Amino acid sequence: MFRVLLRLYLITIVTYSAAIYLIPKLTVLLFEHRYLDYNIEQSRGQQKLIVKQYQRAPVERWSQVTEQLDRDFAPQKVHLLLRKDASFTPAEERLLEQGKPVVRLGEWGWMGEISSPINDQFVVKLSIPDDPLDINLLYWSMNVLVGAALLACLLVWLRPHWRDLERLKNTAAQLGMGNLSERTRIPPSSNIGGLAAVFDTMAGDIERLLNQQRDLLNAVSHELRTPLTRLDFGLALALSEDMPQAGRERLQGLVAHIRELDELVLELLSYSRLQNPAQLPERVDVMLDEFIDSVLGSIDDELANPGIVIDVSLDCAVERFSLDPRLTARALQNLLRNATRYCDGRIQVSVRVDAEGCEICVDDDGIGIPRDQRERIFEPFYRLDRSRDRATGGFGLGLAISRRALEAQGGSLVAEASPLGGARFRVWLPTVG
Repeated sequence: MFRVLLRLYLITIVTYSAAIYLIPKLTVLLFEHRYLDYNIEQSRGQQKLIVKQYQRAPVERWSQVTEQLDRDFAPQKVHLLLRKDASFTPAEERLLEQGKPVVRLGEWGWMGEISSPINDQFVVKLSIPDDPLDINLLYWSMNVLVGAALLACLLVWLRPHWRDLERLKNTAAQLGMGNLSERTRIPPSSNIGGLAAVFDTMAGDIERLLNQQRDLLNAVSHELRTPLTRLDFGLALALSEDMPQAGRERLQGLVAHIRELDELVLELLSYSRLQNPAQLPERVDVMLDEFIDSVLGSIDDELANPGIVIDVSLDCAVERFSLDPRLTARALQNLLRNATRYCDGRIQVSVRVDAEGCEICVDDDGIGIPRDQRERIFEPFYRLDRSRDRATGGFGLGLAISRRALEAQGGSLVAEASPLGGARFRVWLPTVG
């Protein structure tokens, strides 16, 4: 709000300052003759009185008359000038020859000085001095108060807009975090009531579509598991009987395909569960070294290459950290499985904990991930070109599940270049306040 208010106020105050400076000048310029006539009419009696003072005295005493008038009219200044010595324009000379006074305007169209002819040779000039410092300060104080009043008006006008826009922003943030039932609840009388109504309608449509998609995915996944289990059981019974070796090998291949399909269904169910915002993460204080050891132990049996070396580095200011062990272990297992598929022979797991949170990096010495695909690999079913082979590429759900498992805890997962030459997956989990 402060930024919007500052910009709006600067635009308003600059426009006001420019207007208060330029508009009077332009108005005086356009209506100069009227201002001149008005000032002459206002000072007509004063000028006649001054001119009579000179006409009643002999010429040799005019200097004394000037001094006396200068004292009487202070702080205004009275000057006795020779017409030939004064710097009058030709138009002003013609006015003096006609016996008319000459007025020069100051700021805001007020009279700055007025010269009246005494005779053919002399004129008397009355000059209006500039305002004193205290009066100028009062004028500036009034301008400051006007600016403050404008600021107060802008605050009163902007506050309901800011309040409703903040509510709209918070609702959008909640929707982005998966709370699909969140709505703006902005009344139609608001200035952005129409926008809020459209936004709420859109949010309702998105919630309905995602719920339908989730329900369909859950239903299909559950329905698929029943026939898959029957097929697996039937093939297992068939394999228990005597049969030719070629037929046994074909059945064993079918069993492998069925179990692969069953694994895909389990991955789909896991991904679908992580999309449900109602399932809050379960925070537990764990010993980080024991937790990392248990995760590494869970994938030891899955290492296709027993020669892979896994290094672990712990830099922990505290021994315990609060996290969801199930979700975090699932995310790290997927990252380690991914690293074992593509590393040349070395994996490094580094853990660093400070007051702000826990950072876990999984590095490998493989060929790495192209920069333009480091974000896309977290999309469901997306696999790099070198991962199209089912033997190494998996289903393309592991990294998507890992990111969702960490985001459910308020954390993050990003892919970077590794110092080992391959890929680095950086896990960040914030400290729970």
